[in-house]
Amino acid sequence: MKRLAMIALATGIAAAPAVAEMQTDAGHLIRTRDITGGDIYTLNGPMDEDTWGNWEAEGVGPDWNDIGEIEDIILDRSGAMKGIVAEVGGFLDIGDKHVMIPVEDMRLAPVDDKRYVIVTRYTEEQLEQLPEVDEGWWD
Repeated sequence: MKRLAMIALATGIAAAPAVAEMQTDAGHLIRTRDITGGDIYTLNGPMDEDTWGNWEAEGVGPDWNDIGEIEDIILDRSGAMKGIVAEVGGFLDIGDKHVMIPVEDMRLAPVDDKRYVIVTRYTEEQLEQLPEVDEGWWD
């Protein structure tokens, strides 16, 4: 019994740093509810591959163009974010289209402490040319 208690104590001590690390990292985590329903912006100008690869968005840029809304977040089976479903085009939900923007073609930008928007290097016209991801696409 004493040995079992020592093993349990040792296991608890070994797990403590992992739990503490998880709690300190929580400040860098974002909930999906803070993203879905947010706006999608496009840059009003080209950005080369090197600049895009190292660029971090901080707030909404004054020359960005609001082109849609974040409908859903796409994850793979391991839980890694692969992209978003964007609602683009149309007016008042008439003629709009749902497309997937891959994670490598978008950046998350904080609006305030609780909300985020997406900025993409795609133009509105390029987004409207992407394949539609309606309900049948997922089957």
